[in-house]
Amino acid sequence: MLLLLLALAQAREIAGVTLPDSVSVGGQAIQLNGAGLREKYYIDVYVGALYLPSKTKSGSEAISKDVAKRITMHFIYKQVTKDQLVETFSEGFAKTSPPAGTADQLYAMLSDVKAGDEILLDYVPGTGTTVTVRGKARGTVAGKEFMTALWTVFLGTSPPTAALKAGMLGG
Repeated sequence: MLLLLLALAQAREIAGVTLPDSVSVGGQAIQLNGAGLREKYYIDVYVGALYLPSKTKSGSEAISKDVAKRITMHFIYKQVTKDQLVETFSEGFAKTSPPAGTADQLYAMLSDVKAGDEILLDYVPGTGTTVTVRGKARGTVAGKEFMTALWTVFLGTSPPTAALKAGMLGG
């Protein structure tokens, strides 16, 4: 019984998705900063979660700090196509201007996803952002500049939804 209570205390649930309290990125333990629900046209699409070494409610701080971090996209909608993912990221990158060619690298790593699938965006300083789809690392986009543009898509002034950003920032 004690083990069950301990396990429940170390996870957070949102929209039926249980998120661990901490994960390891680049060999460093980082903690759940917050999570939110991404909705489009009143449809629940995914639960987005932000993991950082220390909690913050500041989007600009979460973006700018050159530390190990993760954004998790846990899909709850029945299917999202690669084309839909590319379109969504393209809309966000139109406002953040990632370094030349890096958006195309990300797009090449994406694939169709369905309910229960996850996309992990793991940033490690000095290495870059590794994209994992359904548990398989698909590649790494080098550079802090790409991470800054990618994190700005979620946490900048024009996020997919204000509720998703607020949730990821612990609000």
